[in-house]
Amino acid sequence: METAIRRDMILDVEVVDLLNHQIMIEQQASSKYLAMASWCDQRELRNSATYFYKQAEEERTHMMKIFKFVNDNGGSALSPTVTEVAHEFESLRAIFEASLDAEIEVTKSIHHVFKTARKVGDFTSEIFLQWFVTEQAEEEEKVRDILDLIGLMEDMPLKMIDERIPTE
Repeated sequence: METAIRRDMILDVEVVDLLNHQIMIEQQASSKYLAMASWCDQRELRNSATYFYKQAEEERTHMMKIFKFVNDNGGSALSPTVTEVAHEFESLRAIFEASLDAEIEVTKSIHHVFKTARKVGDFTSEIFLQWFVTEQAEEEEKVRDILDLIGLMEDMPLKMIDERIPTE
């Protein structure tokens, strides 16, 4: 019986290691967002829960996109292990601040992989990562806008703030 032979890896080994680390970071972010969605759901903050469920799925989609990219280009993607995830938060503001912190962490990591790909001449990875660079700028802006909204409405009931959280 003939077995399929993977083509030679066209990616830089150092970049593949960083991409595997990014896979773990994206999965970790997805798990954090699931915990945030649950916290909001338990408090009947429906729009916020919907927002975080969508963010969890989006981060998982990002993880899978990188996972497939590594494998499709001859590398070996590693299934990530998720470490402990916080499930309790002080307030809606605190949960969105934690969300912004998570997005900043993802952004820094993507930038590091991008810079490394550029430095070692891994153009395939650099071009692939460009989409993530743009995506992260949008993600951070979205959370900052929500935090601005919460800041403007601080004295209002939580339900009124939640009604203004974007679900799209």
